[in-house]
Amino acid sequence: MEYLEQLLDSVLLEQVGEVLVEKVKKIRVLSQTIRESNDPAAYKQIKAEIDLVEPPLRQNVIRAFSVYLHLVNIAEQNYRSRRRREYQAQDTTLIQPGSLEAGVNKLLENNVTPEMVTTLLETLSLELVITAHPTEATRRTILQMHQRIAGLLKSWDHAYTRHEKKVIDETIANEITILWQTAEIREKKPSVMKEVSNGLYYFDKVLFDVLPKIHQDLEDILYEKYQQRFQVPSFLRFGSWIGGDRDGNPNVKATTTWETLKTHRELVLKKYKESLTNLRQLLSHSAKQVNVSDELLTSIENEKKLLHSDALFKVDEPYRTKVSIMLRKLELTNEDSDKGYFTAEELLADLYMIQDSIANHHPGQNPIKLLRKVIRQVELFGFHLASLDIRNHSGEHESALTEVLHSVNIEPDYANLSEQDKIEVLLKVLNDPRPMISIYDTFTEDTQELMNTFRMIKKAHDTFGERAIEVYLISMTRSVSDILEVLVLAKETGLYRVYADGTIKSKLHVAPLLETIEDLKNGPDMIEKLFEIPLYRRHLTARKDLQEIMLGYSDSSKDGGALTANWELYKAQQKIHDIASGYGVKLKYFHGRGGSLGRGGGPLYTSLLSQPPVTLGDGVKITEQGEVLSSRYLLPDIAYRSLEQATTTMITAIMGITQEEESATKIQPSTEAEAAMSEVSNYALEKYQSLIFKDPGFLTYFNQATPLHELGDLNIGSRPMSRKGSSRFEDLRAIPWVFAWTQSRQLLPAWFAAGTGLQKFVDQHGGDWKLFQDMYETWPFFQSTINNLQMALTKADLATAKEYTKMVKDESIQKRIFGQITEEYHLTKDIVLKITGQSELLDHKPAIKESVRLRNPFVDPLNLFQVELISELRKLSENDENADELLTEVLLTINGIAAGLRNTG
Repeated sequence: MEYLEQLLDSVLLEQVGEVLVEKVKKIRVLSQTIRESNDPAAYKQIKAEIDLVEPPLRQNVIRAFSVYLHLVNIAEQNYRSRRRREYQAQDTTLIQPGSLEAGVNKLLENNVTPEMVTTLLETLSLELVITAHPTEATRRTILQMHQRIAGLLKSWDHAYTRHEKKVIDETIANEITILWQTAEIREKKPSVMKEVSNGLYYFDKVLFDVLPKIHQDLEDILYEKYQQRFQVPSFLRFGSWIGGDRDGNPNVKATTTWETLKTHRELVLKKYKESLTNLRQLLSHSAKQVNVSDELLTSIENEKKLLHSDALFKVDEPYRTKVSIMLRKLELTNEDSDKGYFTAEELLADLYMIQDSIANHHPGQNPIKLLRKVIRQVELFGFHLASLDIRNHSGEHESALTEVLHSVNIEPDYANLSEQDKIEVLLKVLNDPRPMISIYDTFTEDTQELMNTFRMIKKAHDTFGERAIEVYLISMTRSVSDILEVLVLAKETGLYRVYADGTIKSKLHVAPLLETIEDLKNGPDMIEKLFEIPLYRRHLTARKDLQEIMLGYSDSSKDGGALTANWELYKAQQKIHDIASGYGVKLKYFHGRGGSLGRGGGPLYTSLLSQPPVTLGDGVKITEQGEVLSSRYLLPDIAYRSLEQATTTMITAIMGITQEEESATKIQPSTEAEAAMSEVSNYALEKYQSLIFKDPGFLTYFNQATPLHELGDLNIGSRPMSRKGSSRFEDLRAIPWVFAWTQSRQLLPAWFAAGTGLQKFVDQHGGDWKLFQDMYETWPFFQSTINNLQMALTKADLATAKEYTKMVKDESIQKRIFGQITEEYHLTKDIVLKITGQSELLDHKPAIKESVRLRNPFVDPLNLFQVELISELRKLSENDENADELLTEVLLTINGIAAGLRNTG
């Protein structure tokens, strides 16, 4: 890191001058002194220094700290990549924890037989879904610079000569210079299609190659350890919401989703052309040297007329000729010609044909890996690249059906019916094979748009394959009718149909989203009522008896606090799983986690470990969003590491095996532990809601003691900050809720009320902490909960937070609420240390602890700048000539703090 710091200082000196460098160094040293000695005099001095910095120097000082934090992120990722390579350089006695090899070794150590491995592989399923949720404050242009600098650092590690190192030094300095000269702030909100482009960047540059490698390496390691070749299915996939999520985003239309699907297809066909071109170079086998299958030779003879010229047809090199034909057919596919491939399965068939022919003359124990890779790519990505989920709010469906049912004279006022009456109306419609409406019927704009969305899904299935859109998600699902309404809309567009003999064709998973604490508590009863309906069970039969259910971590946490939300999520999963088992239904849980700790964030593998073990066997989906995408998937080495840890966790957890690096034993919690968590949760919920919902000054405090309103000008997403443009707390989205608390270093959603909940339980049960200490050692869910508290408490900083409270105009509100926050913080910290037996927070993760320690002195000054600037900005009218410059500086501090704290939203 010192290396990059020196390069940055030299760039700042050359670009701006000595005044900037000296000012930055002075503030940096003071900030470090405060962190090391907590010296009040140094604190007064740093505030005075910051107060004295005026434009234009002030903006450059802020940017300097921000750029430094970006370089810290790059250095840390390079360290992780280097550490992985160091493990790989060792002999087989030293294997990196969490690696695929470590996971397979665990299977052997626990006497998992080849037959059990086969069953395990059939069970294994993990889908990661990228979303456009606006938490990534860094522009893609700057992320690409990160990628280039990271690549240069990796090259520097491998450079042998002084000249090579000198050239790399100069190139990195150039990149930092360009970084300094690039605007950090987006001038306008990104369009939905720009968000689509940003998401596809990770597929193009990283995932298209890394995903096949994970599968190939697992296959090879299993072969090496078990001495037999297993067929590893395509268990690890990526999906997307970008361009399909219309909940609260008026910019996502049916036409937008269609354009998204076309963009997906264009990219995947381009990637296949690149892969096949490389494969053609490799497969130079001569028909004079090897025996090529008759099937392949016949296919060439039948299709060689597709080639542009005879020059590409070489009788002596049949594999190259076949691949040339395949490349031409991909071009025709892109042109929608009937001479191209209609489906990805046809492309796969050609690749399997080549593989089968090569098997006749190539050693089976050492298959051609590039060919295997291309086959895996087609198996994973099809002609759709990533399955696109569609999401909409339950109220939109009710509103549309109210209009439709009235217009066709079935029900005059559907929206005001009782729940039971709604169900009866919907089942009557669903059991009738005839559609209610025709394509010629017209409705209000919103209803017409909703119908167009379902028609677009049908068209997407016909054009791109059913994997292009498999799931329709319903936000704010509260009742059985919310789910049946979607089936009715699907029926009207040919996605669902009942035949005369009672059988059902259903081409879409309908997935409820349980978001609030109340939804999670009522969810099991709702699901049981749904499964009791014979027609819905037949729908599930048509969907291979699989029900997908999404769980919302964001709104539940905002509604009831992180501890209560996580416990209600855990309980709901267990209860619904038990219900589904009774009906012979498989469940796939879709975890709507955010990047921040207040929205279910944390490492991917710990997210998996914290689930009830019984829920992992039918497949898992998890959202990946915002800054999580760049932190995990910007660099191939980091992406591979994250995905192999997740794979290993799934493999071992499904088999009930503990990983070495986890201290917890993979067991179901005791009845006593579950009862304790329920009681703790009740106490915590009462404490949380007494502040958030019952203190009349709380919203005033939140609005004034955080940069909530300034966040809206950051232009980090196409979606509005609140539903319906409302200023009500209930309509505020969880992302700005968490983002604002994180920026102010209070991080309240991630930890508040947990301490009270735990303390009250102990007070009521004899004052002994042993039960919680045992739970921490033996129960992954509780361990994950406590460790997330550690991380949140470490990143929070009350001294900095207190500066933000000075922006609260009512002193009584400021003192009362911040007093509660301070008291609860110290209580929670003391309790976490008692339960873990640690001297300090994050003692169990020294690398993360050190990372936070190194970052704090560079984040703290940005917080102090932010408070000063927001205070000044809020005094000005919108038309004041200084307002724009002040707002820009505020946004720069937001960017810098987000870079420093990483999991911000």
